[in-house]
Amino acid sequence: MLPRELNVSVPLIAALGCHRIMLRASGACRAKDRDGLPGAPVLTINCADRDMAVSSKTHEPAIMEKTVMTYLAAEARYSNMPYRRCGNSGLLLPAISIGLWHNFGHDVAFQTQKAICHTAFDHGITHFDLANNYGPPPGSAETAFGKILKTDFSAYRDELIISSKAGYNMWPGPYGEFGSRKYLIASCDQSLKRLGVDYVDIFYSHRFDPNTPLEETMGALDHIVRSGRALYVGISSYNSERTREAVAILERLGTPCLIHQPSYNMINRWVETDGLKQTLKELGVGSIAYTPLAQGMLTDKYLNGIPEGSRATQGKSLKRAFISDRAIESIRALNEIAAARGQSLAQMAIAWVLRNEGITTALIGASKPEQV
Repeated sequence: MLPRELNVSVPLIAALGCHRIMLRASGACRAKDRDGLPGAPVLTINCADRDMAVSSKTHEPAIMEKTVMTYLAAEARYSNMPYRRCGNSGLLLPAISIGLWHNFGHDVAFQTQKAICHTAFDHGITHFDLANNYGPPPGSAETAFGKILKTDFSAYRDELIISSKAGYNMWPGPYGEFGSRKYLIASCDQSLKRLGVDYVDIFYSHRFDPNTPLEETMGALDHIVRSGRALYVGISSYNSERTREAVAILERLGTPCLIHQPSYNMINRWVETDGLKQTLKELGVGSIAYTPLAQGMLTDKYLNGIPEGSRATQGKSLKRAFISDRAIESIRALNEIAAARGQSLAQMAIAWVLRNEGITTALIGASKPEQV
């Protein structure tokens, strides 16, 4: 049994940055103000067990839900992470961002997902990248992050850059993918609902749609910003030619293209041969490189073949065929170069992507907090 009175000390309230304690019950909420400051963060205390009676000062019974949420971000979280200006904008992004493409669906424990996010933010990673179809199933990554945002990161929302995207298949019928105005705006609304937020910081067109006028796709992005659904917009996986066209349209509309998200790593260098990297520099558009570690190939994970439980065994985006004998030989050679530099292969791969500030931020993924 819990005591008839639930007391939380003033030092704990101060440490959590809260001015109110709220006991969330079934049917009613009791709030206790420390000093009555309006708009202050609220510490919500949930308790579990229908047999537990908890009272306010009036000793009225209340049936409570589970667990006390007490996540506190590391005080020194901004000490070591460098932040880089995103193109010609006023926005700074961390040199390393974290993506929720994998490991934030129903196939990974929620506590592991929380631990990954906590570790990232504690180390100065402020940018969390999502898309409508991330999971599995599609949408579940946004739902999972929405829960983490509500319970653990709500007091830090203004310190976070949250992005989402739309472009790939999300729901049945002719309106569930690509780049029409209907799809992009509907998808953005669905993402906001799953995340539990009023806006995202960045919203992307996830891929070029060859069957929709680019003016329509970019017009939808412009509307998403003007309607308050997003602060900035970006594009992903557009080639150099289409990027120039998209950026020009957005400039005419008055909503600049903030950022481009291409795949880029030491193995996959299409942004160089296509000219995209130079194009982004000329246009003043920032860049966030996804798969900088080639989905784990540029780590020590595959030096001796394909281990069980690795992404290559899960039937997802990294195919077994990619991990050929020739690929492993090349990875081992790169690992030797990294060792001679006093780095791990992963460290060297990320440093290579970020060299000469040609890329604003490297977008990593993680299956456990230790990898962050």
